[in-house]
Amino acid sequence: MEAVAWSTHKYVMHGWLWSWHEDHHHPHTGFFEKNDYFAVVFATVAISLILIGSEVPSVRFLLWVGIGVTAYGLFYFIFHDIIVHRRVKIKFVARSRYMKRIMRAHYIHHKVHTKQGAQAFGFLYAPKKFEQEKM
Repeated sequence: MEAVAWSTHKYVMHGWLWSWHEDHHHPHTGFFEKNDYFAVVFATVAISLILIGSEVPSVRFLLWVGIGVTAYGLFYFIFHDIIVHRRVKIKFVARSRYMKRIMRAHYIHHKVHTKQGAQAFGFLYAPKKFEQEKM
């Protein structure tokens, strides 16, 4: 799923559907943003895969693909919307090197407010180059 998420983020969200994703790179008021349309689309895909996989024995594997997409979406919501962007107010302090690195990569991604020029399109993986150097 990480490869699919990375590709979708880079080539769809920062590509032909930038009009949905752009507001996510700017401060906004209110809880919802256009970028949330992606959650609706991905949830629709996951639900469809689960239903088809449940009802059509010859493509039963689609049930598990749909469950995988759903699980990834849950992790995305917890990490991206709650932990990183604090759309739900909680107290969280990143302590592990892994969490610090992926959060830093995401913040670096958001420094760019345009369609081009962003880096770090991943969600659960960030290259070591995003690790904070010790002072």
